[in-house]
Amino acid sequence: MERLYIGRVALTTAVVFVFAGCGGSQPPIAAPGAVPQAPASTSYKSLYSFGKGSDGQEPKAGLIDVNGTLYGTTYAGGVQGDGTVFSMSTTGSEKVLYSFLGGNDGANPSASLLAVKGVLYGTTRYGGGEYSFGTVFKVSKTGREKVLHNFDPVPDGANPVASLIDVKGKLYGTTYSGGIDDAGTVYRMSTSGNEKVLYNFFFYYPSGGNVAANLLDVKGTLYGTTELGGSGGPSSGYGTLYSVSTNGTEKLLHDFDNSDGYYPAASLINVNGTLYGTTEGGGAYADSLAGGTAFSITTSGSLTTLHSFGSGFDGSLPWAPLLNLRGTLYGTTAYGGAYGKGTVFSMNLTGTDEKVLHSFGHGSDGEMPLAGLIYVKGALYGTTSAGGKDGDGTVFALTP
Repeated sequence: MERLYIGRVALTTAVVFVFAGCGGSQPPIAAPGAVPQAPASTSYKSLYSFGKGSDGQEPKAGLIDVNGTLYGTTYAGGVQGDGTVFSMSTTGSEKVLYSFLGGNDGANPSASLLAVKGVLYGTTRYGGGEYSFGTVFKVSKTGREKVLHNFDPVPDGANPVASLIDVKGKLYGTTYSGGIDDAGTVYRMSTSGNEKVLYNFFFYYPSGGNVAANLLDVKGTLYGTTELGGSGGPSSGYGTLYSVSTNGTEKLLHDFDNSDGYYPAASLINVNGTLYGTTEGGGAYADSLAGGTAFSITTSGSLTTLHSFGSGFDGSLPWAPLLNLRGTLYGTTAYGGAYGKGTVFSMNLTGTDEKVLHSFGHGSDGEMPLAGLIYVKGALYGTTSAGGKDGDGTVFALTP
């Protein structure tokens, strides 16, 4: 049975977690002798628990806000079990807009949606076409879906797990695999579906492979991460940071070496010209079940590790993007915290003041948040891929 995509490091821990009741062991909640950190003063509320089946299951992607209504995707569930697109009010009223059927229409969306002129655009990891290598689709707010592109591994890539971005009316995205070296691609697409590959990744230096993150546009240059590859190649490379022009010229910015983090699966954010991100593993406290970092990097490639996760109850294995809110960074970790099921955290831009705002795993509040946060009218909103009343994930709100 294939484990649903949650990133390279989280894959190992997820297996341990799933089989804990069959003789395995839970991921460690904290380092030996650690003292639980008192949570910051926040107001947490679980808005919705997935689990009816038709309403969707396992939301791996973050939410978007369109005029006060939240939109998102679930990886599974729906009519055929192949995922959904849904809308939700900020008070927790959910509506399924579209259920994927697993055929030509796509299956298993892992990415957040993109709203362009009232239309929602997204990607599915599987489904579409003859060989089921994923799609780019659009869906109206009334639930009418149309596939814009079916991926074919060579030459245009396969299995997109990242969101699209809009740059001057053109859509830009990445594929996790496929392309010339089966290491992923960067592509451009019109809103009508005319697709062009801009760059093919190669696992070895000076490139990288397996692109899980969406791109970031900074003054016409696109920045991103590869989860694997770099100087160690496909088997031992720790991932890279790169830039690519809209014409397809790629430049390596940073090659991770484990001490500064490994497996950067999250997209980057821009704060006053400096880029911020996370790595799934590595850092000062890394082992097979803990670790990860938050970092900053200049556009010329000078990286600073802001925080190493895995010490005490601060959380571990962050692979979601950060959110900047008035000079404070907010994010999630998939594991760690007081109950070992993940956290919401904050830190300043220098990383010296990391605080756990919420530890998941207490009651039906959710488990394993794999997505980043959004800010809407005074509250942070996010998803957990598991947990909740029926174990199929949640949507939550938190007031910092």
